Amino acid sequence: MRVAALTSTELPPELEVQDRSTPEPNAGEAVVRVEAAALNHRDLWKLEDDGRLDDSDLPFVPGGDLAGIVDATGADVSSVTAGDRVVLCPLETCGVCRACRDGPENRCENYSSFDGAFAEQVVVDATRLVSLPDSVGFLKAAALPIAYTTAYRMLRRGDAGAGDRVFVPGATGGVGVAAIQLATILGAETIGTSTDEDKLAAVDALGLDHAIHTGDPDEMRERVASIGDVDITIDHLGGPYTSVGVDLLGTNGAHVLCGRTAGQFPSFDARELYFGHKRILGSTLGTQADLAQLVEFVADGRLDPVVADEFSLSETAAMLSAMRDREMVGKLVLRPQQ
Repeated sequence: MRVAALTSTELPPELEVQDRSTPEPNAGEAVVRVEAAALNHRDLWKLEDDGRLDDSDLPFVPGGDLAGIVDATGADVSSVTAGDRVVLCPLETCGVCRACRDGPENRCENYSSFDGAFAEQVVVDATRLVSLPDSVGFLKAAALPIAYTTAYRMLRRGDAGAGDRVFVPGATGGVGVAAIQLATILGAETIGTSTDEDKLAAVDALGLDHAIHTGDPDEMRERVASIGDVDITIDHLGGPYTSVGVDLLGTNGAHVLCGRTAGQFPSFDARELYFGHKRILGSTLGTQADLAQLVEFVADGRLDPVVADEFSLSETAAMLSAMRDREMVGKLVLRPQQ
């Protein structure tokens, strides 16, 4: 079988399609024929962020989002059988810490996430496979596990519901688009910003209530404030946008943070927190139950995950370049069987 493997830790990404032996499942595992695998910023961060990969990790097969068909199962597997249509929950947990015992499981003290989806076949923990109804296509399903599950868990952490006002700076990124769509499903009013007018128009068409074309923090603060107090800020940017999001919250508002593409060390006025009874909450990925709920949203027609483009396995490098250039709105998805 073939995989797309990183062969260097340098940028731009160097990938090579390699032949590997067909995987065999051990007890508790399943082999999945990958029909679709989505790209996320985490796959690039392994190269350009804080040195998560080194030469000893090479060749390295990236990818955490995948959907496909079960090819084979190992001993002691009863949750899936060969031929089942599935999507993988990429969350990897220890199963013994307090969060694993009491939930939610994405707070596991030894949390990790799956890598290796950019391949024709993968071996996975069979208990991490979520069933896909026939009405949910592989492309749409592969878009869900990281970006959409992250956004959904963030909205849940902020207690978003009908009538709430949700602010999403950077609303045209993967988590941003997902947050706008999911907040709309929950009945919330949405505010989104972007520096790209065309991308913002694309998100506007998904149901965004207030589209603001700016990347300037001061202008953003002023224009969002003119709409009214924010109940929940969904922040995947960090940097100067964190202080903007906190400032705009009303009393008891929640600022939920999952990333720091715009900066790792935000600053804010502590008085805003205690006088306003405001909450700053960190959030990473989501639970398997969250993913199952999202599959249900897609199956019943409430959610249509946005897929911007699809690529063959030999085009994996071009897919990574497209994400680095921020050319798209929606998910970039690999089709390994093509």
